[in-house]
Parts: sequence; structure tokens; C-alpha cells
Amino acid sequence: MEFRRLGHTDIQVSALCLGTMTWGEQNTEADAFAQIDRAKSAGINFIDTAEMYPVPPRAETYTTTERIIGNYFKSRGNRAEWVLASKVAGPGNGIDYIRGGNPKHNREHIVAALDASLKRLQTDWIDLYQLHWPERSTNFFGQLGYRHREERFTPLEETLEVLDEQVKAGKIRHIGLSNETPWGTMTFLQLAESRGWPRAVSIQNPYNLLNRTFEVGLAEIAMREQCGLLAYSPLAFGMLSGKYENGARPANARLTLFSRFQRYNNPQSVAATSRYVALARAHGLDPAQMALAFVTRQPFVTSNIIGATSLEQLESNLASAELKLSDEVLTAIEAIHVTQPNPAP
Repeated sequence: MEFRRLGHTDIQVSALCLGTMTWGEQNTEADAFAQIDRAKSAGINFIDTAEMYPVPPRAETYTTTERIIGNYFKSRGNRAEWVLASKVAGPGNGIDYIRGGNPKHNREHIVAALDASLKRLQTDWIDLYQLHWPERSTNFFGQLGYRHREERFTPLEETLEVLDEQVKAGKIRHIGLSNETPWGTMTFLQLAESRGWPRAVSIQNPYNLLNRTFEVGLAEIAMREQCGLLAYSPLAFGMLSGKYENGARPANARLTLFSRFQRYNNPQSVAATSRYVALARAHGLDPAQMALAFVTRQPFVTSNIIGATSLEQLESNLASAELKLSDEVLTAIEAIHVTQPNPAP
């Protein structure tokens, strides 16, 4: 397993990160324990979660994923061997059961969220604490265009100041952003620089063959500012594995179970996916492994967040770390991208 530096820190994280958003919904605690053990044996030392998980979010399952991970740490006694990342929720997205239905990135809400996460995770510290999505209205979660609106939101200065307090208290080691824009990322970085507050060491945004919008604006920031990408949805909710080809809906697959996930299965995405899957098979490659290897190889990616609902899927995802894509395959991927760019932003 390759290891990469997390931002400007002295932390080395595995090039693959274990994602957890299915635990407590599609996966049991026993399933999760087995996945963590297998990931660890493969060399992964990085695990990512959130207070909101599992996904799709429901009041009945809220916080379950963090509790499962906390139980794992208690069971195995190996918390210090992991780089643990979690996230504080923002407003909207139908989560009217979190902190009065209007979560903020202010002092009151961040402290409450962090303390609760630490308790569930059964740990004294979180290595990377991320803002799950902006509190302000901007373009994320599949919204490509930006439409400005005047609104009140917690000043970014207040958010950074309280995160600084939590770092000094030893509750978190470093901070990160998620679903953030170029403006938001640079504003956070500039405020941190000028005020001596914690500097974001990563940004967790979607990135895959169907959505390469990170390359426009944010990739340069990631490289020049040492704020690397933690790529989520590298398989576009499984679309790029080819398992949904020709309208197939395998039992217990995410798009089969949850109709709300439409981001990656519009007609343009379906057409592009078929071309990527055909390309992989023409070169004797597993489509999912090709898609994952493409993400992991990008110079602006710190870690590629893989998720699985079975050990079989996890094994396949882990194997992608050893796959080196040929120049011929990379050229063909670019050719498809040119004709069908970002069909699922």
C-alpha cells in the first residue's frame, strides 16, 4: 500500500481510505468489523466517517456508523493505529433531526457535534475533523451552476476560531473541508494564514470518471496549497463497476434499494459509463478497478475513499491499488471524457 502525506502535516495516510457510509444501513456491525480488519491487513490506516452516517440519512439510523467504529476500537484496542476522520453536518438536506433541524458551523453546534462524536467513537481525539458541506448556499451535491443569494450564515472566521480552540484542547489534530468550492477553500486557507488558525489539510469532494469537475479550479489549489483531495464516490455509486449495465438492478445494490440516488444514472451518465466499461473489458481490466486506479493516480489526490457492502467488493477495490493504467488506456479515457465531459457533476 502506498502512503501519502496529509497536507502539510507529518501524518502519512494510505492511498486508499476505508469509507463507512453503508454501515448501519446496508451493513451490520459484524460486516463492518470484518471490513475494517481486512482493510487493515491490506495496509489501509485511514478511515472516514461522519456524524450523519449511514447514508441515506434517517433519524432512525443517525450516528450508527460512528457507534460501530467506536465499538470496533474498544473491541480491538488499536485506535492509535488508525488515522480517523469524521465530519460535522451542515444545514438542509432533510436532516431536521440534527440539532434542532438547523445545524450550524458556529461555536455551539461544532462543540456539541464534536463532543458527541468523540463519545460515540470511544476516543479522545479525531485526527481529521471536516465540515461536511458548507453552511452557506452554494453549488455542491450535484449542482453545477452557482446562483447567488443574500443570506446569513456563520462567518467563516467564527468557524475557524472554534476549530482552533478544539485543536488546542487536543480534541482534533487537523481540520478539513468537504463539498467545498474554490472560493470557500481559498477563503478558509487565507483566514488561517492571516489569523494563525488551523489550516485545512484536505478537501473531500466527489471525483470519478463521470465527474471530474474538481479538476477545474480546485485541483490547482489542492496542489499549490497542499490541501489534497480525499476523493469520494470514485465509482459513482457503483455505476462505473458495470453492474447496472443495460438497466440491471442487482439485489441489495444501492441504486436498487434507494431511488433517491439519481445523480449518476441520468441518460448521459449511462451512455458514458457504457463506454468506460467497454474500454476496461477491451483491455482485460475490471471496470471498477480501472475507475478506481484512475482516481488514485491523480497527483492532487491524497487518498481515494473506497466503500463496499461485501468483502468480495472490498477485495476488488483493494486490488485496484496495484493496477497501473497503460498510456493506451489513459488516452482512451481522455477521448471519452472529451466527447462526454462530466455527465454527472
